[in-house]
Order: sequence, then structure tokens, then C-alpha cells
Amino acid sequence: MEGLTNNYYETGAIILFGIGFAILLLHNNLIKKIIGMNIMDTAVFLFFIAKGYVLGLDAPVIIGVNKGVQGYINPVPSALMLTGIVVAVSTTAFALALTIKIYEGCGSIELDEIMKMRSD
Repeated sequence: MEGLTNNYYETGAIILFGIGFAILLLHNNLIKKIIGMNIMDTAVFLFFIAKGYVLGLDAPVIIGVNKGVQGYINPVPSALMLTGIVVAVSTTAFALALTIKIYEGCGSIELDEIMKMRSD
């Protein structure tokens, strides 16, 4: 239990991922599924950024005195998460565009209604 309270960013990320996964599985509405996917994306970003941060070190922007390589955090996890955010936004836009096309074609965004129309 001590590990959960000391690593509250990681604990929050795991809880957020679980909430997003539950939304993704339990709802039939396509918009709610997209929201659940975005919550899961956010949880992954939070987890990796929390793991990439080292307490006591500075951001890799040299202002004033250069502290050497050991004085700064690794910028690679932050750069990867920025790339992930761009990919997540693009995926969300694509998923919303597909949802609009499905609504125009089927008249609904509920999966059970769409599957019923498909089987008829």
C-alpha cells in the first residue's frame, strides 16, 4: 500500500486507464468509446511522463550555468509523449470522422442498432 501512496502519479495513471478501458468495454455509443480511448491515451501519457521525471533534476534547457549531463532529465520520454499526443489527436479526429459517416449511413451511433441493421 505504501507503493501506491508514494507513486501517486503512476497510481492515478493506472486508475485512469481502468476507467477508460471500462468505458470502452461497457458502452455501445461510439462517441463514448472514443472518449474512453482518449482517457486511456491520457493515462499512458501521464504514466510515461511520471516515469521519465527524476526528482531534483532540471529540464534540459540550459539557462545560466551548464550542469553537465547528470544535472538534467532525459528529454527522450517527453519528446516521445509529444509525438504520442499528436498521434492520439489524429486518431481521435479520424475516429470522429468515421462516426459521422456511420451516422449518415445508418442513422445511429449505437453499436447494437448498427449491428442489427447490418444483419437484416
